Amino acid sequence: MENDDFSLRRVPAERRYSWVSVALQRFGQVSSFHQFLLGAVLGFGMTFWDAVLAITIGSVLLEIITILMGVAGTREGLSTSVLARWTGFGTGGSSLVGLLMTLSLAGWFGVQNDVFAHGLHALMGGPPVWVWALAGGALVTAIVVFGFHAMAWTAYLTVPAFLALAGYSIVSALSGHSLSTLTTEPPPGPSMSLAQGTTLVAGAFIMGAIMTPDMTRFNRTASDVVKQTLVSVTLGQYLIGLIGVLLAHAAKSADVVGIITSSSGVLGTLILVTAILKINDWNLYSSSLGLVNTVQVLLSRRLDRTTATLLLGGLGTVLSAIGILDHFTTFLTWVGVLTPPVAGVVIAEYYVVRRWKPDLEATRASGELPSKCPTWVPGALVCWVAGAAVGIWLPWGIATVNSVLGAFLLYILLGRRTTAAAVPAAMTSSGGSKTRS
Repeated sequence: MENDDFSLRRVPAERRYSWVSVALQRFGQVSSFHQFLLGAVLGFGMTFWDAVLAITIGSVLLEIITILMGVAGTREGLSTSVLARWTGFGTGGSSLVGLLMTLSLAGWFGVQNDVFAHGLHALMGGPPVWVWALAGGALVTAIVVFGFHAMAWTAYLTVPAFLALAGYSIVSALSGHSLSTLTTEPPPGPSMSLAQGTTLVAGAFIMGAIMTPDMTRFNRTASDVVKQTLVSVTLGQYLIGLIGVLLAHAAKSADVVGIITSSSGVLGTLILVTAILKINDWNLYSSSLGLVNTVQVLLSRRLDRTTATLLLGGLGTVLSAIGILDHFTTFLTWVGVLTPPVAGVVIAEYYVVRRWKPDLEATRASGELPSKCPTWVPGALVCWVAGAAVGIWLPWGIATVNSVLGAFLLYILLGRRTTAAAVPAAMTSSGGSKTRS
């Protein structure tokens, strides 16, 4: 289908985009409403320079994971869940990766749509919250249905508006404050340790790092991935995050919505709330890619991305409208605990163990997928579970990073001893290289 965006096959060279186009979307992810909120939370509990250190440590660690995942996506032109077939998980394991991404990202799509609806209702009144939720969900779903190209145009509109808001907010809110005082005074709220702050930064975007191949498969070169990651993290994590820190110090509050409302008025807050659109379209987009792969593997049926988007977008929108998703945030948080080890396994297999890397390299130039891949790789599943356990129970360090490193090191230790549990299956019979997008 025209809008299927190569959900089960490689993105051909002629359908790749300039790094600026992809970078704007990456920036839209890391500079969303959530990043403003994260900065305000850090600023409320930390000094300015401690917050700078927390953002630096968390961002650098995330950049490394993001770049490694992103380069793999660019070289192979594959989404995260399809790439997982040849990066440690096999077809069966990739369906679990896809299911994880579907549950997590579709859930957060609904939660953030609920935030969007409440924000617009508070600003503009009028219809009840559920009407705004239906309208917001329908808008994002419509954008995602038309795929990467439409999402790029959304970034062209929302990212400059968001940057303008950031500039206006800091000038208006901080004009009556001494910058030297804000950067040296103690935190206005209960103290937060450096470890806690760094964990918040790293944990806030780990899913964005893992879904990176969904985006970077549209890049042309590995250097494009590095450039866009450095630019987006520098402008997004630092610029937006540190503005949130300063605003929290100036207002003595972590309520970023209240801060922006008081400093920028209705128009500024409207731009801030609509910035949720730019991250929420990617929540829905990546969840649809995960569902397409899962259905194809588990049910041996082809579900086109447009249908998957409509199903997930409709479900998430309705659930957010009736308020049920408020009770699912704890569940989604625990699902997120299972996410980081995926990156550890993928990176270890693709760059170090390289058991199936030659198969990918041999078919890359032709745009085909390898004819065979493992069905299950038990060792990878063990590493996945062990990585999650390390993240949960290791009492020191950054939980997210511990989880990634645990899975990474264990997978390398197992190395080529890891064997597939079933005879490799021909991909041409299961929706691979001969399937049209």
